[in-house]
Amino acid sequence: MNSQYRIERWNEPYSPDAASLRSRLVADGYSVVQWTDRPGTEYGPHSHANEQSHWVVSGEIELEISGVGKVVLAPGDRDFMPPGTEHTARVIGDVPVVYLIGERI
Repeated sequence: MNSQYRIERWNEPYSPDAASLRSRLVADGYSVVQWTDRPGTEYGPHSHANEQSHWVVSGEIELEISGVGKVVLAPGDRDFMPPGTEHTARVIGDVPVVYLIGERI
């Protein structure tokens, strides 16, 4: 079971803003890129060598995390993914998903 993977749900009274989310990721020690995937985009099982944090700006993405199960990240939701965590990803809904990928190197 991957007990280190976790999610923080957005509970602010305003919509997430890419620039402020980026600033917060950088302050947390991540290098950051912004990524966009079209509806229906899927990524098969894979993992990353470094710790990552995905922070959704708009749209929704479903992740299936080994040892955790399926989770959906909506606007403002952020996850914390330890290195080596096997997962898949799929854009759900009819709009692109825009998200920030923070990586600790």
